[in-house]
Amino acid sequence: MSVIRDIPLSLKNREVLRREGFRGHSEIRPEIKRLILELLASVRNARLLEPAVAYEIHSITEMSPRQLSLEGNLVVHGHLLPSLLPKAKELAVVVCTIGPRLEKQVTDYFNRDEPLRGLLLDGIGSVAVDSLTQEVCKFMAGEASSRGYQVSSPINPGMPGLPITEQWRLLEMVPAREIGVSLTPLAIMSPRKSTSMVMGLGPQMTTWTGAEVCAHCSLRKTCPYRIPAQVEKRNKAKTGRG
Repeated sequence: MSVIRDIPLSLKNREVLRREGFRGHSEIRPEIKRLILELLASVRNARLLEPAVAYEIHSITEMSPRQLSLEGNLVVHGHLLPSLLPKAKELAVVVCTIGPRLEKQVTDYFNRDEPLRGLLLDGIGSVAVDSLTQEVCKFMAGEASSRGYQVSSPINPGMPGLPITEQWRLLEMVPAREIGVSLTPLAIMSPRKSTSMVMGLGPQMTTWTGAEVCAHCSLRKTCPYRIPAQVEKRNKAKTGRG
């Protein structure tokens, strides 16, 4: 089992604005823009981010329509993984977090009757988790390549076909406690700015974009955090991907 720390994260203004529900710069009052920049600076200066990742890569021993069986008599239930990853040879189980400091600062703002600062900082924390997820995907792509494989896009508990209750099982498969992550009785992660995921390793792995995930979500027409397809195309053009 492995732990990675000190991961550099990119907190881009446009992603912060998307997470805050703003769809265009023209919608934002100048004082809000200044406050966001101030909070981004405070995140860096106060070291509110402590990104950490716990992961393990397990060999897949058997695949049935309703579950994946892994080495060591481990099982992940749900029909989503067998349907999305029929050619996977290994399964990467990952838990990652930005730590509790930012969350504590958000709570302090609300306790001091500064809800706007609290809401904006909470959105910045969500962007940090998004950035951490992207770094995990890059890392796992390298791990897969070293094995002569490809890696799938991440799959999260709570997606249709992978019950949220499987988080209990996933956290037992990695050293989650070493990075300070646990679950509440309702399977909610603590710290809140944490996430768990699995990724398939093998030949011809299926991948999908964030915009494609949003397009199939039942909240796609109303969610302020959705990723429009044109935004993802623009990002790919800038980075030379796709």
